[in-house]
Amino acid sequence: MKIEINSIEEIQSGARTFVEHIGEHRVFAFYGPMGAGKTTFIRAVCEQLGVREPVTSPTFAIVNEYEVSDDKQASLQKIFHFDFYRLRRLQEAYDIGLEDYLYSGHLCFIEWPELIEELLPEDAVSITIEADPASGARRVMWK
Repeated sequence: MKIEINSIEEIQSGARTFVEHIGEHRVFAFYGPMGAGKTTFIRAVCEQLGVREPVTSPTFAIVNEYEVSDDKQASLQKIFHFDFYRLRRLQEAYDIGLEDYLYSGHLCFIEWPELIEELLPEDAVSITIEADPASGARRVMWK
């Protein structure tokens, strides 16, 4: 699957398309360089899923928890948003109880998953976000 987002005005439409394809998957690993738009895209996805509180990068907290307030998505209840950019050792992921989050049945969106790949469930969905520096467009891709 591939979503083209040519401007920030198109991000909600791209996020809506992504949400339509989530299916039964619960763990999503977002790959892309700094500035590719991982947090911005995750924010838009959370908004499409009914999160009404501010969605921010959990760079310093490592994990943010959001409540789903949309009646259509009530079965989701919570979304966990991780950012492992500052992680120095895999043990830190164990220390926050990462495996409990990953197998909770709630949606988990993970930025910088390269640092914890060995802990990801087999059915985690790998998503790559690429930025076109010339046009500013973003491509969100997964299988």
